Amino acid sequence: MSSSELPLAGLKVLEFSHAIMGPSAGLVLADLGADVIKVEPAEGDHTRRLPGFAAGFYGLFNRNKRAIAVDLKSAAGKEIVYRLAKTTDVVLENFGPGTMDRLGCGYAELSARNDRLIFCALKGFLSGPYENRTALDEVVQFMSGLAYMTGPPGKPLRAGTSIVDILGGTFAVVAVLAALRERDRTGKGQLVKSALFEAAVLLMGQHMAGMAVTGEPGLPMPARKGAWGVYHTFPTSDGERVFIGITSNQQWERFCAAVKRPDLLADPKLASNADRVAAQEWLLPKIEEIAVVYTRAELLSLCEGIGIPFSPVARPEDLFDDPQLQGAHGLLDVTLPGGIRTKLPRLPIEFAGHDLGLRRNAPEIGADGNAVLAEAGFSPAEIAAMEKDGVVVLQSSVR
Repeated sequence: MSSSELPLAGLKVLEFSHAIMGPSAGLVLADLGADVIKVEPAEGDHTRRLPGFAAGFYGLFNRNKRAIAVDLKSAAGKEIVYRLAKTTDVVLENFGPGTMDRLGCGYAELSARNDRLIFCALKGFLSGPYENRTALDEVVQFMSGLAYMTGPPGKPLRAGTSIVDILGGTFAVVAVLAALRERDRTGKGQLVKSALFEAAVLLMGQHMAGMAVTGEPGLPMPARKGAWGVYHTFPTSDGERVFIGITSNQQWERFCAAVKRPDLLADPKLASNADRVAAQEWLLPKIEEIAVVYTRAELLSLCEGIGIPFSPVARPEDLFDDPQLQGAHGLLDVTLPGGIRTKLPRLPIEFAGHDLGLRRNAPEIGADGNAVLAEAGFSPAEIAAMEKDGVVVLQSSVR
């Protein structure tokens, strides 16, 4: 499907970002059909060169975008941004506080050239005492209590993915789309913001509300007082574990019947979910004794057959072959920088009539510089001169 047929076709976005938060917002807009132009420094986004855990960041979060590499510290580089901004709908930026202003490319400078511009600043904190602090996903996981709630008591632990970066990027998209809708009425753009800390605090809202209702402090999730009697992982005969959640009396009845334990179903001390919660100390070992008779595959099949919540304890590598993800809304075949072919997640959206698929792999440095500059009105001679002066880096420069 071409971008002209997608929901955000015709929307032009300039993205000044790195790492995850800003690029994830650009990814959502790009997958939905916006023309997202990633504006990188002349040496390229440093995310391209990150090792270890972060090695795949660039390839995942920058598909379906075009790329231009510009020296924003030069007057000529700023002029490129000013000219592009005149016909841009949205600017995304997630640099450190004040960086875009120091470069002469902040909201005041760009909106003066285009009063319809939506400028979205993705930061560590919204306006307030912390707004000039630098933050990271891990920083706000600790600040918000998310790490405290994730690890066992006394051992706070960050979540197993950059969940706050991605949530912050998603809320940036929400703000952008709302501002665009308001622009439809007013004709004017505006500055909107999204932030890591406040996004993490929203995640903690369920615990804050629970504390308000119960009057009790929140316990870390591994030590929490659960709402369900059977809501745990259990061992299987082949050394794996399976999560089983039994959240209603009907599910309890079906489970007891399937594992041939009418004695448990008949026990008045297990008659209700509240009873089963109270009996967890001796009930859960009995469920373990039942589960360990089965292999993982057998236990998963049993749970699916009786319609109760269940899951294997999956690893990231299991997702490449997950049957659910082999369909039209699961994984995309992509080529990462360096020619690495793999499968990566689509947006978790099912949009009738639209394939939110791959149109472009994550671009190389300056891959679309010639086209983007020509669209902005620069002549071939001007482009060649800027390349010679190091104002822009084009693919011809890096070959």
